[in-house]
Formats: sequence, C-alpha cells, structure tokens
Amino acid sequence: MFRFLLTYKPFVLLLLVINVFGTIYGYWWYESQIAITPTIFIPFVPDSPTASLFFCIFLFFFLLNKNVPLVEALAIITLFKYGVWAVVMNILTLVVTGFLPWQGYMLIASHGAMAIQGLLYAPYYKIKVSHLIIAGIWTLHNDIIDYVFDMMPIYSQLNDYSQEIGYFTFWLSLISIGIAYVLTVRKKQNPRHSI
Repeated sequence: MFRFLLTYKPFVLLLLVINVFGTIYGYWWYESQIAITPTIFIPFVPDSPTASLFFCIFLFFFLLNKNVPLVEALAIITLFKYGVWAVVMNILTLVVTGFLPWQGYMLIASHGAMAIQGLLYAPYYKIKVSHLIIAGIWTLHNDIIDYVFDMMPIYSQLNDYSQEIGYFTFWLSLISIGIAYVLTVRKKQNPRHSI
C-alpha cells in the first residue's frame, strides 16, 4: 500500500508541488546571504534548497517514467545531509539560547521530512557507483567551501561553534554518502538483504 502511494501519480505530483514551493522559499531564505556572497561561491551557498531542487528534478522525471541517476545520487545524499543538518542546528540553537522562534520549529519539521523523503524513493533510483562518486565529490567540496572559505549558512547564535559544526558536517557527509550507497548500489547487488 505504501509503495503504491509513492508511485501514485497524483501523490507524486503533490509532492513535486510541495517541494517546488519549499525550494523557492529556501532560496528566498538565503537571499540576504547570497547578496553578500562572492559570485564564485553562490552555487554552493543555498544548501537545502539546492538539495530539494535535485529532488524536484527527480520527481519530474519520475512522473515521466524516466531516471536521471546523477541527479538521484545528488538528491538522496544532499536531502539526507542537509535535512539532518538543519534539524541538528535548530535543536543546537535551542540548547544554546534557550529559545527557538516558530520558524525554527517549522525548519525542524520541514527538513526532517526532507531527509526522509529522499530515502523513501531509494528503491526507484538507478544509481551506480560512478554517480555516487560524483555526488560525493560535490558534497565534500561543498563542505570545503562552507568551512574553509566561511560560506556556511548563517546561524549567528552558533558562531562560536563553527569548527565543531564543520567537523560534524564532514562526518555527516560521509554518513550520507554511505547510506546512499547501502540503499541503492549495495541493495541492488544484494536484493535479499533489506535495511
């Protein structure tokens, strides 16, 4: 029943519409940071909306019964990574400041859903190791841009913890790549083993 829902075209279309609006909102949320970002770094600054953009592209082609494996690899890795990252950063903000505005709770819910949705569609991806390598390089390169060149998302309350956050983010990237491998490439090689 659940797998039927994931492939039911009206549901997929609804999911696409929700993600399109979420992507647009995400780029709007980054507007002030993009305005002060050197042009060369702009593609790497709006992390979450770019992740949801990858998923929007996947859903569009999924509705057409087509696959875009590299986009699928980018989607599953970055959706999980930045979904989890935003949840953790907002919880950390609450711990550090003792307060979280309603937008923070909204971000926790939306980014939690973002992380999950990319994993749910893993059985439908046609990802190969080569796609994961390229997507993994993109993801780790993004970490370098964020934490070596100081382009990370602005959470002013957490400025004192930028080194620790960078370290956490690096390992979260590796975990995200590993999960993508297990749920796509490895699972297809060993169909009897379910996670």
